Amino acid sequence: MPRIRRHNLPPRLLDHLLDRVSSRNISSAQLGLLADWLRAEPEVPTGKWFKKFPGMTVCGEGELIKTFLQLGQTATGEELN
Repeated sequence: MPRIRRHNLPPRLLDHLLDRVSSRNISSAQLGLLADWLRAEPEVPTGKWFKKFPGMTVCGEGELIKTFLQLGQTATGEELN
């Protein structure tokens, strides 16, 4: 199973993620929880997946985080613990 890529992200994807953090008012506390989770180098499926945090949901596909959702938005794929 792949691990989340944290370096050398495609520039358009990085721009998209930064835009979602801003437009969806993702707090620094939520980003801190994400950073803690990423430090553990979690394995993720090769297909679509999502990870719920108290104030947001992180959605990805394979090794890439694809977007951030607000509470109440529906995620697709395999839910990670």
